[in-house]
Amino acid sequence: MAGAGGFADVLDYPMYVVTTAAGDERAGCLVGFASQCSMDPPRFMVWLSKANHTYRVARHASHLAVHTLRRDQRGTAELFGGRTGDDIDKFGRVEWSPGVGAVPVLTDCCAWLVGRILERVDAGDHVGHLLAPVAESPPGPVRPPLVRFSDVMDLSPGHPA
Repeated sequence: MAGAGGFADVLDYPMYVVTTAAGDERAGCLVGFASQCSMDPPRFMVWLSKANHTYRVARHASHLAVHTLRRDQRGTAELFGGRTGDDIDKFGRVEWSPGVGAVPVLTDCCAWLVGRILERVDAGDHVGHLLAPVAESPPGPVRPPLVRFSDVMDLSPGHPA
């Protein structure tokens, strides 16, 4: 769909930084395939590319953290979307603190949630991670413009999708 014209060409969805940890490994990447998928009970689905370092760590993780970024945080989007954890320690370049399940929570993001992984769904080149939220950031005073697909579509990814 993406780049195929028609429907996908008009989408301008929010982008998220997803982080996780398993054992002594931390990982994080920029994703666009994510959405709330249930209100009662609350659920959020995140899709990770099988080619991605974060996916390989998430296979052994119990939790994921999902972060929204303000539009002025393109540098953070570039770090998590344009670099791979196979080559660099992304977390040495941002401020973070350990969250539930030891997942890194980015301290300078707009909003975040940590979710326990309930289920993994193989859907081809991406695997969906169904999350039950267990912690989230407090509400902010304003809703700033978020990083969207159109803001990062020129990035060269750290891994192919």
